[in-house]
Amino acid sequence: MIGTGEARSHRVGREQRPDRWSLILLVGCLALLWSLPTRAAEPATVTFSLDFPNSDPEHYSIAVQSDGHARYECAGRISADSEDRGTYETEFSFSDATRARIFDLAAQAHYFSGKIDSGNRKLAFTGAKKLVYKDGQRESAAAYNFSALPAVQQLTVLFQSVSATLEFGRRLAHYHRYQKLALDDELKRMEDQVRRGDLIELQAVKPVLQEIHDDSSVINVVRARAQRIMEMGPGAAGGR
Repeated sequence: MIGTGEARSHRVGREQRPDRWSLILLVGCLALLWSLPTRAAEPATVTFSLDFPNSDPEHYSIAVQSDGHARYECAGRISADSEDRGTYETEFSFSDATRARIFDLAAQAHYFSGKIDSGNRKLAFTGAKKLVYKDGQRESAAAYNFSALPAVQQLTVLFQSVSATLEFGRRLAHYHRYQKLALDDELKRMEDQVRRGDLIELQAVKPVLQEIHDDSSVINVVRARAQRIMEMGPGAAGGR
C-alpha cells in the first residue's frame, strides 16, 4: 500500500512531465527557427541600370541598400581622350536624405511591379533603363526607355546625376595616376557642373579629391580646386 506522501510524490511527478515535454518542444522549435534563413532581416535594395551603346559609359548600374551602402559599376572608355575601354567598380554610402528619397520614390512607383514604360515608340531612344526592387518578401523589376510616372522620372534623374558624379571620380583617379596635366581641365568641368546642380552625392568621390589635394606633386591651383569642390554644397563632400 502506497503511503500518502509517496502517492503525492507520484502525482507531482505525473503533473511535471507535460511541463518538461513542453520545454523540450519549445527548445526544438527555437532551434528550427534559428536554422532558417533570415530573409526578413536582409536589407531592401533598389538597383538602377542603363545600357546605351556608343555612349560613355555604355553601361552602368547603381545598387543602393536600405542602410545606404551602395555599389557602382560601369563599362566605358578609360578616359575622355582614349578609345580604350575598361570596367570600373566602387562602393560608397548615400547620404541619409538621398537614401530615404530613393526608397520613398520606389514606394510611390509601387516597387516597379507593373509596366512603367510610356509605350510611346516615337520618342528618341535614350538608353535601355531598368529599375529593380528587392527585399525579404518581394522582388520586382521593370524596363523602360521613358516613363510618364513622376516617381520614375525623378529616380532616373537622381541616379543619372549620381553616375555623372562617380564618372568624374573615375576619370580623376585615372588622370591622377597617369596624366596629371589633365586634372585641371577635368576639375574645372566638375566644378562648373556642381555649381549648376548637375552633380549630387559628392561624398562618394571625396577620397580621390582628397588624394589630389594632398599630393604635393600636383600644382597648387589644381589642389585648391579639389579642396573647393569638397567644400561645395550643403555637406556635399562631408559625408553623412
